[in-house]
Amino acid sequence: MHTLIMFIATGFYSGYLPKAPGTWGSLVGLLLFFLLHTLNLQIYLAVVAAIFVIGTFAAGEAEKIMDRKDPGLVVIDEIVGILITMIAIPATPLAMALGFILFRIFDIWKPFPVNFFDQRFHGGLGIMLDDVMAGIYSLVILQVLVRFVF
Repeated sequence: MHTLIMFIATGFYSGYLPKAPGTWGSLVGLLLFFLLHTLNLQIYLAVVAAIFVIGTFAAGEAEKIMDRKDPGLVVIDEIVGILITMIAIPATPLAMALGFILFRIFDIWKPFPVNFFDQRFHGGLGIMLDDVMAGIYSLVILQVLVRFVF
């Protein structure tokens, strides 16, 4: 069971890649978006919600397995965050690149309330919620860009 939990929590082991595991996890999320983008919106949202629930459990269990708070190699939160960023966005190279960049900026910068969730919630939910908020910020900006700029 530990192997499955770590496989999920580390984003198919992408969190073990050297340097910037969050960036690797975000790239895995972008690849997953590319595979899911043809689903209708309701099914896409249901898949993202399911990954969030499973990811919350896996992230919390990974913390226990590793005996470390919010270990960097846990990147399921970045996967969910980028999937939120890309809700109803066309799978064009430009839109995907902008979504990736926006999400990484908000994930690293952690403006309020991203930092609130990062500091106040613990365990699997704490790991996931700050990236959900970073994804929502990125989604709003990306929606504006897609609708009004290009």
